[in-house]
Formats: sequence, structure tokens, C-alpha cells
Amino acid sequence: MGLSNIGPELLMGMASLFAHKLRSLLTMLGMIFGVGAVVAMLSITAGAQKEMMSFIDQLGVNNIIVEARESVDRNELQAVRAVSPGLSFRDFRAISENVPGLVAITPRKRFKPQKLLPKTSQEQPQLIGVLPNFVEINSLKMVQGRFFTEEENSASAPICVLGETTKVNLLGYDNAVGKYVKVNDTWLQVVGVLTPQATSDTDVEGVQAMNKNNLIIAPLNTVMRRFEDNTSYLKDEIDGIYMKVGPGVDSIETANVVRAILVATHKDAGDFTVVVPAGLLEERRRTSFIFEIVMICIAGISLLVGGIGIMNIMLATVLERTREIGIRRAIGARQGDIVRQFLTEAVLISIVGGLIGIAFGFTLSRVIATAAGWSTVVTTSSIVVAFGVSVFIGLLFGIYPAVQAAKLDPIEAIRYE
Repeated sequence: MGLSNIGPELLMGMASLFAHKLRSLLTMLGMIFGVGAVVAMLSITAGAQKEMMSFIDQLGVNNIIVEARESVDRNELQAVRAVSPGLSFRDFRAISENVPGLVAITPRKRFKPQKLLPKTSQEQPQLIGVLPNFVEINSLKMVQGRFFTEEENSASAPICVLGETTKVNLLGYDNAVGKYVKVNDTWLQVVGVLTPQATSDTDVEGVQAMNKNNLIIAPLNTVMRRFEDNTSYLKDEIDGIYMKVGPGVDSIETANVVRAILVATHKDAGDFTVVVPAGLLEERRRTSFIFEIVMICIAGISLLVGGIGIMNIMLATVLERTREIGIRRAIGARQGDIVRQFLTEAVLISIVGGLIGIAFGFTLSRVIATAAGWSTVVTTSSIVVAFGVSVFIGLLFGIYPAVQAAKLDPIEAIRYE
């Protein structure tokens, strides 16, 4: 069947659509909403997946993170401290000495500066103290200068590395290496600036959202010795531990060992969280897949309703154009020609409806992103899937009316009023 045979059917199909514009639009509505829903729902799941991958990249897929779980109020904290001393250097040493497969491990101590010079009108950065291997664990790169060394950590050197946002907010766009920032009452010399990092705006699975672009990173000993934690004597000695496992080491199994050690030393007080990005990724992928299937099924119902609408209107069209069919058959049109004519009209309805639906779905995803603050990504695959299904449904639900039209008796059809 060449293009010369399809051409007349296409022209007749388009003429029929434009002859009954409102009816054609109403018939397309099911396809428009169905395709739009599929595109929008898939854009939500793709956006969530992209955000999750960004978060996993930020945490490090080969990493294990222990976070101190902060109590809601002082009474709860006192009750917990009666059982557990909180996250401490003792835990750090126990994990370092007893957990196989670790290639790097560092404690973390975090502060919110009370005073900062130069002053900034933007959100104040956090000060964290870590060991030099923090840069290896988190795969950090430097855009200016260098990271601090083990010797500088041992000497509690008054130096720091700035995140990109902190550097711009405090020291502007010029080279920051060699300049000073004052945190509380201590001057720290800047030795390096990190490249811009991916960030997450929400807390996930016990890990506080930490903007790595808005950090002042200093040697752990510097922070422990030069900055006093006067907020509460009940607070944890350290508030986090970062670990990186070696190639081929199962991070989930290693995390189970870490968890078992901490449960023993903390007497099951539940004052810590162990986060495994690799396990978190698998869990989120499963959840995302289930959500995607459910959303597609819901959107598929709209497409099904659209298909039924196409069948309904095509049956009415066959009845309306019975005399035209009889005349075509009388002057030599075969049953295949009649089938092709009405099937082409049904597919044209689904194609035009699908194209409008793609535009509607793209707009809907933008509206959802703006109104709900969700990340949405319209992918080529979602457009192809939605459009392909709409054309298939138009073809499927157009077959029966087309066959019914072809089966009409030419003589009876010509007599039909």
C-alpha cells in the first residue's frame, strides 16, 4: 500500500475533522487528558529520580554515614543520656578498628557560627571540623588552593577551606586563598575553595540537608580545640561519622556491622542513624517504579475512555455517512478502501489529540513544578510512550467502526435516508 493509496484517505479524514470542529475536539478530549496525564506523571517521577540521584551523588554511593539523632527536648535528651553517652570519638575508634573494608573514615563536628567577619546578608555558613580524608570520602575538587593536611590538623592550625557560596558571600569573586575569615573569636586563613557541589534542600532518611557550597571546613582538631560548644553539656561529642568502603565491598553489609557496634556501645538508645546511600538508592528506585506504574495506570484509564469516545463517534459517523459509503462502493471502492478511510479518520483524531496532549502535559508539568515546588523533567521517552499509546488506542478502537462501515450493503446504503 503506497502513499498514493493513503493520500485520498488522509485528505478525506482531515476534511471530516475540520467539517465538525467542535465534535472532533470533544472526541479528542479523552486523548488530550490521557496523554497529558502520562507526560506529566512521568515527568514527576523523572524529576524525583533526578533529584534522588543528585542526593546520592552528594552523599557518595560507596559511603556510609552515621548521624547523631538530636532529641526533641531537654527531658528526652536527659533520658537518652542516662543510657547512652551519645556519638563520640570512642565510637569512631571502635568502628575504625573493627569494621573491615573501610578505606577512609572521619568524624565530623558541626557548629553554627554566632559571629562572622566579613559579615554577610545571606544565610550564614556552617562550620564543620573533619579530617583531611574528608575530601577523598566525598570526592571533592578544589577550584582554588588546596585542602588542609594531616600535619595541619595535628597542629590545630587556624586555617579553613570555603564552599563556593561561602567564598562569594564573604570574600566576593576575587581569589580567596590567603585571606582571612573570623568565626566567633577565631581568625581562620583560607587555604582553598571547593568547586560548586550538588545540593539537596530536604532531609532524607535521617541525614540533614547540608549545603556543601555554604560551608567553612576546618581541621577537626582546630574545631575541637579553638571552638567551644557551650550550647549544652549533654550534646554529642561528635555529630557525624563519614566512611568510604573499598571497591568490591558490600556497603550494606558493612553498614550492618557498623550498626551492630553502635547498638552495643549506645545500649540500643536509638540516638543515631546509619545511612547507606547505595541501599537508599535501591529502595527509592523500587518506590519510584511502583509510583510510576500506578500513575501510568491512572493515566491509561483516561486514554481508555478517550478510545471509547473515538469508537462511539466513529460509529455515529458511519451511520451519518451511510449513503456516502454506498455511493463509494457503487463506483468501485472495495471493502479495504472503506476500512482504510474510517481507520485513517480514527487515527488522525488520536494523533492530533496526542500532539495537543503532549503540549498540555508539558504545561501541566511546569505548573506542578511551580505550584508544588517539585522537580519535574519531561523526557523524550515519556513523550514517545504517551504519543505511541494514543496512536495505538486510536487504531485499536477505530477498527470495529471501520469494519462495520465496510460490511454495509451498497444497495441498502444508497437507499438509506
